[in-house]
Amino acid sequence: MITPSRRRLLLAMSAALVLAACTKSSDAPAPGTDAGKAAAPTHMVIGLDDNFPPMGFRDEKNQLVGFDIDFAREAASRMGIEVEFKPIDWNAKEAELIGKRVDALWNGLTITEKRKQNIAFTQPYMTNHQIIIVKAGSPITNKAGLAGKVVGTQDGSSAVDAIEKDETTLKSMKTLKKYGDNVSVLLDLDAGRLDAAVLDEVVGRYYIAKKPDAYVVLDDNFGTEEYGVGLRKDDTALQQKLGAAIDAMKKDGKAGEISTRWFGKNIIQ
Repeated sequence: MITPSRRRLLLAMSAALVLAACTKSSDAPAPGTDAGKAAAPTHMVIGLDDNFPPMGFRDEKNQLVGFDIDFAREAASRMGIEVEFKPIDWNAKEAELIGKRVDALWNGLTITEKRKQNIAFTQPYMTNHQIIIVKAGSPITNKAGLAGKVVGTQDGSSAVDAIEKDETTLKSMKTLKKYGDNVSVLLDLDAGRLDAAVLDEVVGRYYIAKKPDAYVVLDDNFGTEEYGVGLRKDDTALQQKLGAAIDAMKKDGKAGEISTRWFGKNIIQ
């Protein structure tokens, strides 16, 4: 039998538990609100291909340099966070990002619908083309001339996607050879093991400027694309903060200054 005093005690305890539960529920951030989002990190690890000049590469002192290196450092400084650059296998870049071994992919990364299925992007900051390069004196003058020829490109790059979209040209080629980096592609083009190379315009023009009489860039190309920074889909706070920093750099001219340093003109979008 429950006595009146014991009944009052049980009722008081029940009321206290209900009050505590209500208080806990009201304190919890609602899904989708700013309070419910993960805070932007104080340290950001950027994954890159360290053999992708002029976007990111190693100089004669083995230091990482390049347009995207300078661009990322400036953005990180404005965000008040530390930045670390980590060379990765660019062909496995999405796995590195999703596996949280890096926090961002920032190295001439093309925004594609296919990549959007797995990762998020900042707004575009540069427009690029997939150009066709041949040696001076080559009989190849357009895409149709690639029929029966050996063409080289970087494995895992957007150049592969661009070529594969052009099924007619792809099927006409003798072979599409894929390399670990663009330097190897151009070395094989120099050596005559390739008839043509397809690569990012910013990279291709950087290299051919060193040997202006050795190469020809065809008028035909494999399309226009945009560069952005790749992030994990749930890193919304970082995406917003980084996007704001990039916008500010465009508006105050710092982005253009960095571009002019590396390309001789402002090619920021």
